[in-house]
Amino acid sequence: MHPRGIQMTFDWSEYLNLAQELAGQTGTSASEEAKLRSSISRAYYAAFCKARNYLRDVDRDTAIPKTGKAHGYVADKFKSSMDKRRRQIGINLDRLRVDRRKADYDDFVTGLSPMVVTALKLAWQVISTLKLL
Repeated sequence: MHPRGIQMTFDWSEYLNLAQELAGQTGTSASEEAKLRSSISRAYYAAFCKARNYLRDVDRDTAIPKTGKAHGYVADKFKSSMDKRRRQIGINLDRLRVDRRKADYDDFVTGLSPMVVTALKLAWQVISTLKLL
């Protein structure tokens, strides 16, 4: 946010700065916004991939799409279960996915800090619940 309260467009090249920082290359440090956006995105993918792999490896689901449609498929598969814990996994994946899309695609995202807190909590809930199934 601009000091005068004017919302500034996210500088997408900050992701390159973050990529360089994560790779251990010296140079400019990534902006806080780039880090927060990436945190939301990575939290989603941690939860999504663990859930997808659970369906594949434990449930032996062979119908998981190999395309972007896998995201909806995985969440829907969990939400359609009779098991309350599995349904909650699907609900949490949907919520994470909505916030991940905002973080990954929107020029303006308000409330990034609380969004990160929520994303980390939901991802942790998905992963820890999968371990209990």
